[in-house]
Amino acid sequence: MRIHDIDEATEISNSVPYGLQAGVFTDSIEVAQKLIDNLEFGGIMINQTSDFRVDFMPFGGYKMSGLGREGIRFAIDEMTEIKLVVYKKRAS
Repeated sequence: MRIHDIDEATEISNSVPYGLQAGVFTDSIEVAQKLIDNLEFGGIMINQTSDFRVDFMPFGGYKMSGLGREGIRFAIDEMTEIKLVVYKKRAS
């Protein structure tokens, strides 16, 4: 598919019902930042393919690409019950 500019690329990319990861190839930090700001994807890989993944990265998408995130931090959150305790030292 031929596109004419970055705005058209963003519009086409965001028009699909999924948004797991996107791969962007550019030498321009300005183009990269504009896409980071405007693409509706859970992960945006700059100068990497969209299948790039390492275990410690949060992984999950927008729209119909799943619920929540996966990864070590998110697994720990899911297996943790938070309990607040306030302890005041009694006066002697």
